[in-house]
Amino acid sequence: MHEQRDALYAELHSRPFHVIPSPARISYLAVMIDVSRKQADFEHFCELYAYFDQIPPSHDSVCLEADFGDVRIRRETHLEFVSYTVINQGQPFLVDTFANTGVSRLPKEWLVRLGGTVVSAFHVAIEDATQQPEPDLAEVKSYFEGMRLVGSQPQAGAAQVWTTFRIHSDGFGRILVYNREMSNSQLGRMVQRLIEVESYRLIALLGLPLARHYNQNLAQMDQKLAELTNQLSDARHDLDEQEVLSKIIDMAAWVESARACTTFRFSATAAYHDLVLKRLAELREDEVSGHLTITEFMTRRLTPAVRTCKATGEHLENLSRRIDRVSEMMRTRVEMSIQSQNQHLLASMDRRSKIQLAMQHTVEGLSVAAISYYSVGLIKYLIEAAYENGAPIDKSLAVGLSVPLVIGGVWWATRRIHKRFMQLAKEQQDIGEEHH
Repeated sequence: MHEQRDALYAELHSRPFHVIPSPARISYLAVMIDVSRKQADFEHFCELYAYFDQIPPSHDSVCLEADFGDVRIRRETHLEFVSYTVINQGQPFLVDTFANTGVSRLPKEWLVRLGGTVVSAFHVAIEDATQQPEPDLAEVKSYFEGMRLVGSQPQAGAAQVWTTFRIHSDGFGRILVYNREMSNSQLGRMVQRLIEVESYRLIALLGLPLARHYNQNLAQMDQKLAELTNQLSDARHDLDEQEVLSKIIDMAAWVESARACTTFRFSATAAYHDLVLKRLAELREDEVSGHLTITEFMTRRLTPAVRTCKATGEHLENLSRRIDRVSEMMRTRVEMSIQSQNQHLLASMDRRSKIQLAMQHTVEGLSVAAISYYSVGLIKYLIEAAYENGAPIDKSLAVGLSVPLVIGGVWWATRRIHKRFMQLAKEQQDIGEEHH
């Protein structure tokens, strides 16, 4: 058996759908929290067990559900956030639909000390339409403080859903559900989809402020890059290569910093948007006359925001590629300039070597004359010494005959040495070319 076989089986059952009776009151909180604080958040959650006189779990999990009688609480850990779903099944519920909520049953000090940053918070009020008639539109609107309603009939009219997708005076959003003919399991699945639509669409929108922030500078960066490209393409003017390289490096650093700050957020925005669209499709809404459905509202408002994030991300990627191409052009220009300088340097070195060679030949001629002069002088001393000791020779004739012989011998020896040095230089050059 694979060591992770049991965990793989359990993964598909880690986040089961809720089973919700009607009527009920639900509160949902999505809290952005970093990894280092998740253990502290788990310990804070365990404090609720002591409040309701129950034994807390020994370790954290991706989904923990606590049943405290009339109150059920589910804590789920996600990649970026921790969510709390509080289901209040107690009676009686007040005339004001949203006066009694899920969090009404939790200690206020516990809510105040909740760590992280709340990004999504809303109440869901579920009423049983078979026990009491649905109110008219004016009364429903009063539950939402007179705000403009968004309504639909999910699951082919098995329920009526009203919401505004706005924050109300209590700091929470509101969703009102009238259950007409759904079982507790069906109602739980539908409410779960509504919760995910509302929470995921808010988290998806976290990328929009980033997109707006960087869009303010992207047009300027495009203009600067176009100006640099024009400078590179204009061969009539001299170019300060160091200044251009400095500008390119600054632009590349800004773009890479922007990509580092936005890549994850924009990818998360696209992923959460896909989840929202899937949950909307699963609702199978019917239209309520005169009102936008949830799907129509989301596609009209959320989709353009997601496209803005996607366009900004693509703009940054495109700008990065263009900067790379300009950098390559600049490197090519610098290399060509260096090659031109090297050619001038080699030509100058070639002229110097020719001058040195001519001077060397001149020096060699003078050296032959000088060495021969001193050699003949030494030979003259030998001839005079031999003549004074009685050798039968003509001093003048002997000295005269030695001059051409000495000059020829010195010249021959000099040429031999010269050829030897030239051979050594050629061998060294051949070795260098083989290594290259």
